[in-house]
Amino acid sequence: MKILVTGGAGFIGSHLVDRLVADDHDVVVMDNLSGGNLDMIKNHLGAIEIVQGDITVEADLVNVMDDVEVLFHLAADPDVRAGFKRSAFQIEQNLVGTYNLLDAIVDTDVKMFAFTSTSTVYGNATIIPTPEEYGPLLPISVYGATKLACEGLISAFSDNYGFDSVLYRFANVVGPRSTHGVIFDFVNKLRTNPSELEILGDGTQRKSYFSVSDCIEAMVHGWKNTSGCEPYNIGSVDVIDVTTLANIVVEEMGLEDVKYRYTGGVGGAGWKGDVKYMQLAIDKMAGIGWKPLHDSSEAVRLAVRHIIGTASI
Repeated sequence: MKILVTGGAGFIGSHLVDRLVADDHDVVVMDNLSGGNLDMIKNHLGAIEIVQGDITVEADLVNVMDDVEVLFHLAADPDVRAGFKRSAFQIEQNLVGTYNLLDAIVDTDVKMFAFTSTSTVYGNATIIPTPEEYGPLLPISVYGATKLACEGLISAFSDNYGFDSVLYRFANVVGPRSTHGVIFDFVNKLRTNPSELEILGDGTQRKSYFSVSDCIEAMVHGWKNTSGCEPYNIGSVDVIDVTTLANIVVEEMGLEDVKYRYTGGVGGAGWKGDVKYMQLAIDKMAGIGWKPLHDSSEAVRLAVRHIIGTASI
């Protein structure tokens, strides 16, 4: 089967490419390499087709969909915090780019549009763990708003043009090849100053973290078990607070007597648009036969080991 992966040279995308190649699919990667890196998929350079293009440029999408049956759309600006200062950029990259893809697949052979959405579409949910049917959906970040808008477009196009779609609402994905996020930031800060760690917010933020290996299994399982247009929460079964996460990083780096310096912030959140408490109900995915193998602490610990180079594999 021919499968297109936008953002396939990025963190999650490259792991998805690994799995699709292993499953003997004909894989096409489209990436503008602004955040991705061909080194992440270097083991497949002779076995896959690579299109260096930008989904925000309509001309770059000409002929890319030829004979494609499944489209995994991961290309986006993933920096939730940055959306406060560069909202126009996120709207273009996330929303306009997704619209261009949807418009380009009309009258093609694409049968499934698989989209990486986010837990931030829920905003500050009052029901935790938060189920897919929670509403109203009121995101508090531009990133979350663009992803929610994309979900609406995908639902409409899916219904109007007769293809299936799956919307993956991710918790915080962590693991090898990650290039941003709290774990990545903490490790880099402690490498610079191993005696003090700046922690955004008040440290009580509680969120779900799950491993990229669990993420890929969920994406493949969701794709193969979905018809129509369905949103699925994907995450771990628990949460940890940011201070506990920091403790894990410090322990894995073999540091002692690290002073934590909290920045505070409105309501103790890390930045404008930061959802302080996030845990997703994953019963819907469990109902179709998927569950994560790692809890939040295990996922974080494994991710730290990969970043600092002490992982066993």
